[in-house]
Amino acid sequence: MQRILIVLALAILLLPAPHPGKPESVQAGTLLVRAQPLPLSSVDPALRHVGALDYLGGWVVESANPGFGGISALMVTPPGDVLGLSDSGLLMGFHVGPGEAARRPFIAPLPIRAQDRYRPWWAWDSESLAHDPVSDRYWVGFELQQAVCRYGPGFARVEACRTWPEIMAWPKTGSIESLARLPDGRFLVIGEMGMTADGKHDSLLFAGDPAEKDTPDPIHLRYTPPKGYRPTDAVAIDAHHLLVLNRRLTLEDLFTATIAIVELPDRLTPGTELKARTLARLAPPLLADNFEGIAVTREAGRTIIWVVSDDNHEFFQRTLLLKFRLPDGEM
Repeated sequence: MQRILIVLALAILLLPAPHPGKPESVQAGTLLVRAQPLPLSSVDPALRHVGALDYLGGWVVESANPGFGGISALMVTPPGDVLGLSDSGLLMGFHVGPGEAARRPFIAPLPIRAQDRYRPWWAWDSESLAHDPVSDRYWVGFELQQAVCRYGPGFARVEACRTWPEIMAWPKTGSIESLARLPDGRFLVIGEMGMTADGKHDSLLFAGDPAEKDTPDPIHLRYTPPKGYRPTDAVAIDAHHLLVLNRRLTLEDLFTATIAIVELPDRLTPGTELKARTLARLAPPLLADNFEGIAVTREAGRTIIWVVSDDNHEFFQRTLLLKFRLPDGEM
């Protein structure tokens, strides 16, 4: 009965709606965090591999700041500068692992346009994040608003926002969980609960900036996740490989996750199937929680995968940040 109640509580918390655990208002300022290293397995602390991935390290990250947590999207700069975005519209920057941080740890709300100041705090359900390293601009997907917004360098201001009828056709409780920018400037949005007629996840490929009014209508693709899982985030490794983080909630294991890879063909045409191949599964006795954010970095010529969990600001969940190496032969 206790596990049933926990699953019901977690299922409710996954809905993008206000609940008492989330902070209503957080001011910008310095963020103090504690990152405690963790073994991958509670049974075998020496375990260094899961599936096709090499485990490089993991941390449970905590802070006394009431705004910390709820991280739903992730970016990382080597060797360990982390930028997390919560599902309450809060940016969190901190450092893990060896080396010095490139910037001071901070927490700050996303900037908003004057016409959006009437919206309640819980409406800023920011679930996905993409970045262009050349222009240093950022894109954020908002699940409840079913909109994509573009931000200037350093998140200094909102530059543009747009909603799309193709996204508004998806359930508000499961829309823009995944937003990936491809190296050629196209964007891919995967619907968490927006489904096609054949049971795949509806995916939209934008030829340009999805926040701009002049961008042409997207084409529909189809994403096939590992069986029983739903996509929660995606990031491009290169022009031909996409990483997708997938989540499942069951009575038996509570939260589990899979890290999967998709091979992108040279031409993406309407109806193209994006089929996931599982690289690793995170389930007990391995570290497991509500993993929602994924990022990719390059270190010493190696492809590094980072994943982070959303603790929903609840005492029985944790913010876990895990780091893996993807062997070259797996691409």
